[in-house]
Amino acid sequence: MQRAIRIAAAATRRALSSSAARASPPPPRGPLAPGWGATRWLCSGREALSYDVVIVGAGPAGLAAAIRLKQLCRAADTDLSVCVLEKGSEVGAHVLSGNVFEPRALDELIPKWRQEDSPIRVPVSSDKFWLLTKNQAWTLPSPFDNKGNYVISLSQLVRWMATKAEELGVEVYPGFAASEILYDENQIVTGVATNDVGIAKDGTKRETFQPGVELRASDFENTGRITLLAEGCRGSLSEKIIRNHKLRERGQGQHQTYALGIKEVWEIEEGKHNPGSVIHTVGWPLDTKTYGGSFLYHLDDRQLAIGLVVALNYRNPFLSPYDEFQKFKQHPAVRKLLEGGTAIQYGARTLNEGGFQSIPYPIFPGGAIIGCSAGFLNVPKIKGTHTAMKSGMLAAEATFKSLVEGSSMELYWENLKKSWIWEELHKARNYRPAFEYGLIPGMVLSALERYIFKGKSPYTLKHGRPDHEATDTANLHAPIQYPKPDGHITFDVPTSLYRSNTNHEHDQPPHLRLRDPTVPERVNVALYAAPESRYCPARVYEYISDEKGDPKLHINAQNCLHCKACDIKDPKQNIEWTVPEGGGGPGYTVM
Repeated sequence: MQRAIRIAAAATRRALSSSAARASPPPPRGPLAPGWGATRWLCSGREALSYDVVIVGAGPAGLAAAIRLKQLCRAADTDLSVCVLEKGSEVGAHVLSGNVFEPRALDELIPKWRQEDSPIRVPVSSDKFWLLTKNQAWTLPSPFDNKGNYVISLSQLVRWMATKAEELGVEVYPGFAASEILYDENQIVTGVATNDVGIAKDGTKRETFQPGVELRASDFENTGRITLLAEGCRGSLSEKIIRNHKLRERGQGQHQTYALGIKEVWEIEEGKHNPGSVIHTVGWPLDTKTYGGSFLYHLDDRQLAIGLVVALNYRNPFLSPYDEFQKFKQHPAVRKLLEGGTAIQYGARTLNEGGFQSIPYPIFPGGAIIGCSAGFLNVPKIKGTHTAMKSGMLAAEATFKSLVEGSSMELYWENLKKSWIWEELHKARNYRPAFEYGLIPGMVLSALERYIFKGKSPYTLKHGRPDHEATDTANLHAPIQYPKPDGHITFDVPTSLYRSNTNHEHDQPPHLRLRDPTVPERVNVALYAAPESRYCPARVYEYISDEKGDPKLHINAQNCLHCKACDIKDPKQNIEWTVPEGGGGPGYTVM
């Protein structure tokens, strides 16, 4: 019902706009038709809304692009119709990050944000770096420079950004999952379509059936408009575009590598709370061959963000990132912070770690890829929000020139290479691959990069094997025995899932699909001891015994946190992550 109301409201606004246009003389038109959309029902039975620019994803990159487009329109006294689609039930519901926020891009986008009621309130007050052993925390010189940065909730920041976008005239539609790329007869992207809702598991239409909607970045004569993909890390449409157009090969050439971040937000005791305190750690509980680390960030209101990041090129198939996080909380230096407190939210999300070497060529016919869909995370900084926002702004500027002045979207790529994003990621390019050799060699090489070469080393290290190929067979490792959760500091997965507010319509086609249904039992169980039952931080994948007593994979798709770990880590790349009905998934509020 809410979906129908939102679409009806959108159609009404578009119709009123069209009526107003018919009632008055048309404005002067350049090489584009900016700001004048229409609504049409297509022979497919789907409603279609036409916009000048369609943006998929209401994260920092997508909203920064939308805001910048409207700012440029105001400055030029013209208009472009811009919409932003968001698959979460509300803006921010699917957004999770550390997050120590560097305001560089926001200073450029909204220079007076400090004078406004933004959710950026807690400046970094201290910055510590620990090397953990099982019972000790050794303080090392911090490799981070967080002066002038802030401890924030990214889900709260994007909600604030969405209000800024709407004030400028951007139409933001949460609860709509873009599931299909639309092409014209020349294979130029003309927009996206949302999935049908109200389809039962067996494929039949339920009483609540509503067809998907086409959001066309074109008029109905398919004259040029732009689609920007800002889906975040491992976006499903973005990955298809990257593969189909060989964008990685046309970019920096190396595959992307990923990590899984698992996070909780706690309310801790007043005497233990130190607003703005930032602590990063390396070492225990991860072994020396597994790249990763943890963080503890003190926000306001006695809140503490705590998390563990594990690189997904880990070798041991018995490793469980979720259980490693629970172990981390038992460290004496960490447990004493949490005792007496209350866990209030849980979530997980993958992040790009490929950096400079993995940047794809971000332009395709009819649009561009921005933000973490392209992969602009600065790994040694552990920051990607500022670079994601800046990429959205650069793409917006190229989009505006393309539509208003008739220039090429190639300008986005050219300006990206001239920007501080490129400079920053180039300097940081060797940190992540240095740890292919283990923790100690990685720290030594990273110290050389930071203090000796200062990002100007004469070489560029390559990434190792893709993450799914890095998993060893089970016979090379012993099973890991994880302690049972105590229910106070450590928790079982169902308890954590409850805190993520995750919800999906149960009776819908599965959005987690097996390319070959025989692979789980034939390959994953036989060779890798069922790693999907451990790498997933929501226990979506579990093996149950069939009538013969043999293990059979059961997929609990309703548990899915949309983290994308399965899409990345499955040894045979047999799991395809597709979008469920819009509005499903986690419901983050402070992540």
